[in-house]
Amino acid sequence: MFESRCVSKSKYVRDGHRSVTIESGRQEEGATQLKSLFEPRAVAVIGASSKKGKIGYEILRNMVDGQFGGAIYPVNPHEEVILGLNVYRSISDVPDAVDTCIITVPPEVVPQVLLECGRKKVKGAVIISAGFSEIGNLELEKQVLESALKGGVRVIGPNCAGIINTEKRLYATIESRIAPGSIAFITQSGALGGAVLAWAREQRMGFSKFVSYGNRSDVDEAELLEYLSEDRQTRVIAVYIEGLRDGRRFIQVAKRVSMAKPILAIKSGYSSEGSRATLSHTGAMAGSDKIYDGAFRQAGIIRAEDVDDLLDMAKALSCQPPSRGDRIGVVTNSGGPGVMMVDALARLGLKAPESSAESRDKLAFLEGAIMFESGGVPNFRTLRRTAKPVWALVQRHRYLAPRLSAAASDSWQDRPRGSHP
Repeated sequence: MFESRCVSKSKYVRDGHRSVTIESGRQEEGATQLKSLFEPRAVAVIGASSKKGKIGYEILRNMVDGQFGGAIYPVNPHEEVILGLNVYRSISDVPDAVDTCIITVPPEVVPQVLLECGRKKVKGAVIISAGFSEIGNLELEKQVLESALKGGVRVIGPNCAGIINTEKRLYATIESRIAPGSIAFITQSGALGGAVLAWAREQRMGFSKFVSYGNRSDVDEAELLEYLSEDRQTRVIAVYIEGLRDGRRFIQVAKRVSMAKPILAIKSGYSSEGSRATLSHTGAMAGSDKIYDGAFRQAGIIRAEDVDDLLDMAKALSCQPPSRGDRIGVVTNSGGPGVMMVDALARLGLKAPESSAESRDKLAFLEGAIMFESGGVPNFRTLRRTAKPVWALVQRHRYLAPRLSAAASDSWQDRPRGSHP
């Protein structure tokens, strides 16, 4: 089941196995702080290292090589210069204001570091360090949140892989840098997030934002959805979830956000064995899969079966605006794939209506194209041939697109919202 959050004068978070008190109004003021997290002017890497392979080195290198546009301040009391940057003994020694800190120090030091961040007026921290509730160290994670609350610092993590904002060239992560795009990916698993980024890079697929939020001690999925709903670079939101802290609020936010931007989700831990694995991975309670399935449908969240399914849908939706209805026009130069497409549409409750004479005339320039009609039965009217083969026209998309768009204005299919005839 979803865990619940009760609100009175203060907010009392129940996350299955842990509970801490959160000051009233913290989430209401969180939007500005989340913006500072993802759009900082200055970032400090606390625990920066000169040793290749160390997390503190790899994150700093990612930010330097990624050409972050703001200031970067490495912090380590035992170093002087790393990657050409002057190193400071503590966050307090940094001479300028810092918006976001990336923390890679040993877990027992993290609460004290957050107190120092609060005194420095840092707005947000991303805690890469592990060794908290995911291994049963609940008390230490409670201290982390209490320190963050005391200093007014919003926290992503701990036990996470970092964040990316490609628009700002912010690669504050141990994972691969990725090209800019319009897909945001939120993941509770850093390793899975890294695998997705690596796969997307191979496929030349871009992202707008990447967030690995780990144990979710403070900032949760609902707040991230709210931030991304206002992000102009993001058109599609993809989420990997192991469990929800405040299911009711997440569904309320998702229902609102999904009206403007598609939300795709993988929910793992649906078996009893998977639920136990989830608890030991990020300290999350997985909950009933049937409840999640129904809640996702209610909120307009599209559920993916696996990572391939998630990324295929995300890529399609990032290029294709939402449709106005359930009628889909299929144009193909091969009969077999066309029949399979119509079958797939029927399984999904969509329609491939009979094409009109007007549409066929508009598409007559396509050589050997076949239009498919309802029920998967092909209409084998061969359209008027032209001198140019189909593949050449597809390559010359500037020539092809306006003609297909003209056909889309016909009444035999539903044009996507936001498209133009």
